Amino acid sequence: MSIKLERLSNIMLEEIGKVIMEEVKDENIKFVTITAVKITNDLSYAKVYFTTLLDDKKEDILKALNNASGFIRNKLFDRMEIRKMPTLNFVYDQSIDYGEKIEKIIDKINEEK
Repeated sequence: MSIKLERLSNIMLEEIGKVIMEEVKDENIKFVTITAVKITNDLSYAKVYFTTLLDDKKEDILKALNNASGFIRNKLFDRMEIRKMPTLNFVYDQSIDYGEKIEKIIDKINEEK
């Protein structure tokens, strides 16, 4: 990833978080943490990775975020000086769940010793 894309990803990560906290009305979306943004080289698409504390509502939150992606994209366009705003696609970040699973396995191994 180029330095320009990496910088743009970091700015988008911060701005998406602000838009969600300040301007999105859906209460389910308020309990979301944006963890990463990956933008394609041609700036046409951006995968926005998120986590939530409400494990039982992951699917509902994912649907709500993707439904609100147009609104969030328009707000980002107003906040950022960019010619082409990528289409946002929200994806649940499973890396935290994976890390917890590995941690449990390590704890289990240490208990057996």
